[in-house]
Amino acid sequence: MALNNSTVIERSESLLATNKLIRNTYLMLSMTLVFSAVMAGVSMAMQLSPMVSLITMFGAMGLIWFVLPRTAESGMGLVTVFAITGLMGLGLGPTLNYYLHLQGGDQIVLTALGGTGAIFLGLSAYALISRRDFSFMGGFLMVGMIVVLLAMVGNLFFHLPALSMALSAAVILLMSGFILYDTGRMINGGVDNYLLMTVNLYLNIFNIFVSLLNLLGASRD
Repeated sequence: MALNNSTVIERSESLLATNKLIRNTYLMLSMTLVFSAVMAGVSMAMQLSPMVSLITMFGAMGLIWFVLPRTAESGMGLVTVFAITGLMGLGLGPTLNYYLHLQGGDQIVLTALGGTGAIFLGLSAYALISRRDFSFMGGFLMVGMIVVLLAMVGNLFFHLPALSMALSAAVILLMSGFILYDTGRMINGGVDNYLLMTVNLYLNIFNIFVSLLNLLGASRD
């Protein structure tokens, strides 16, 4: 009987920890998305060049790879996460300005924004409600990501519009898979740090949004 009580207590504590992780992650994700949108607006108003955008993106990647893993367990982790998402938003400004100058550009941006929200909310809700374990997708997603990155590098030399659209569609599918995978990790104990999960989900959303912009813009340009 003591063993059963201990098991019940452990399961209850595990459930509470999981719910806390999910709550903190989505709260932090909401704040960083708003902050990123504000920084994108600043970038658009300043008319930053694509070169500045490239620099901010590399800066964000450097923080993700080298700084976040070392600060995720401390108060500096919060600063790092906002720095990452702020830089990503700042770098998004020139891209948004480009699409807004296309015919029907405002509709393109709004459609991409709505589509991104629908994809994220739908997949997150499915993962949270079903509570399925999507860890089996990890290997396939990583291989797919490597293939897409290599194809993107190759397309820098060939400039094939059809390949660019295909890659954007592939990125949307991959990031959708990562949303399920990352949410499943939170539910089933694959990760316990909400700052790391916030950045993972933010990158999924960011890449879906940019890829949808590319697909929608290609149909107008």
